[in-house]
Amino acid sequence: MNNSSEENHKNGVAILGSTGSIGTQALDVIREQKDKFSVEVLTAYNNADLLIKQAAEFKPNMVVIGNESLYDQVHSALDPLGIKVYSGAKSIEWAVQMDSVDVVLTAMVGYAGLLPTIKAIENGKLIALANKETLVVAGDIITELAKEKAVNIYPVDSEHSAIFQCLSGEFHNPIEKIILTASGGPFRGKTREALTKVTKAQALKHPNWDMGAKITIDSASMMNKGLEVIEAKWLFNLKAEQIDVWVHPQSIVHSMVQFQDGSVKAQMGLPDMKLPIQYALAYPNRLPNKYPRMSLEACMNLQFEQPDKQTFRNLELAYTAMHKGGNMPCILNAANEIAVKAFLEDQIGFLEMSDLIELMMEKVSFVQKPSLQDYIETDKATRMYAEENVNKRAFAS
Repeated sequence: MNNSSEENHKNGVAILGSTGSIGTQALDVIREQKDKFSVEVLTAYNNADLLIKQAAEFKPNMVVIGNESLYDQVHSALDPLGIKVYSGAKSIEWAVQMDSVDVVLTAMVGYAGLLPTIKAIENGKLIALANKETLVVAGDIITELAKEKAVNIYPVDSEHSAIFQCLSGEFHNPIEKIILTASGGPFRGKTREALTKVTKAQALKHPNWDMGAKITIDSASMMNKGLEVIEAKWLFNLKAEQIDVWVHPQSIVHSMVQFQDGSVKAQMGLPDMKLPIQYALAYPNRLPNKYPRMSLEACMNLQFEQPDKQTFRNLELAYTAMHKGGNMPCILNAANEIAVKAFLEDQIGFLEMSDLIELMMEKVSFVQKPSLQDYIETDKATRMYAEENVNKRAFAS
């Protein structure tokens, strides 16, 4: 009787950021695996129209619209369907605590994912982590809290999912190093001179992946890989010198693990985020699906090369922040979020994003052993100072 009950149980999923790239693909996964998952919570910040459409299809227990000015629109559309509607950041933190939620997929972009993730862990929810900034900003607090609450964090980023999959059955074997692969983005091979003239339209054309604007710009500048390096440190308990980055333009090998005997394991697949999303939601099971399969032709001309850290300085800045520790990765992340926003709004050039980030790392107060409140204040101060410098253009170019 108990076994039958367990087999029929659907894992209740809260998707934080359901209208973004990861959120919409997570719903694609759940749509195909209806017998395994139920949608309990959906949240979005601004995209009320898509949130309403998603809620009408998946009938969650509740939705939260982050932008409070859109509450009336969402409420009037969903209240007749019996779906509870709330608004604001605090409501997201409250929603993840619901008893019907088993797993929280944190697909919000940037620093905004930190506090809801903390609340979810405090309440014993399994975390499917697509918000790398949570560990970049406060990896020490998150990992300690997860250990204290006996909460598992399963990575959703394709690179970290690949490492996680390579470690399956190997957790007793020490890691010598990991190799995170990077596509190189749309500007691979470009010189610094060429990058002074690139436009945001060019930067938003990723060769392999379909992602939101912020992550796509991060990929073009190599900051996405820098954030992933810091995330990997916390996820897999590694030192900086154990984490390498190789540029792999085909995005077929998603990452590799080298063990102490010299053996290397790689996880391969087509560049499709639905597979790592499904793996995180269903772990340890690999569920059958109808996703495209990789052919031999895809593997015939795989390339690997060292990243150009002199041209793409953000990767080196991320390593610097990781070595420094304390609140420095928090400063890096906050400065980058402002830099990307300014670039997308045509306020600064592509290379000036790195200049702004480096300046913030030099000027914002460093805290060696930060508390959560220190992280909150660091994030706020960095954003304020970065915005002031953007407005005055008071940084080297």
